[in-house]
Amino acid sequence: MNNNDLAEAIAADHGLNKADSRKIVDAVFAAIAGAAAKGDEILLNSFGKFKVKESAAREGRNPATGETIQIAASKKLGFTPAKAVKDLLNG
Repeated sequence: MNNNDLAEAIAADHGLNKADSRKIVDAVFAAIAGAAAKGDEILLNSFGKFKVKESAAREGRNPATGETIQIAASKKLGFTPAKAVKDLLNG
């Protein structure tokens, strides 16, 4: 499912037009990304939790040459599903 599919499903379920539901979908994801960029934890009850995780700088290897390289520290957005979602996935 992509953003358009999600917007279509919301439009069909709630009697909205597709353009309005697409704006809602885009706004929700923009709000999540904005909160994550500030380092906030995003908790969506009955769905899950988005949390920024920091990866430390480390040494790695260039697979083509075998040369040791330095990999910079970075941030990643992790997701932990809520119990209700896990239960839905596992029957």
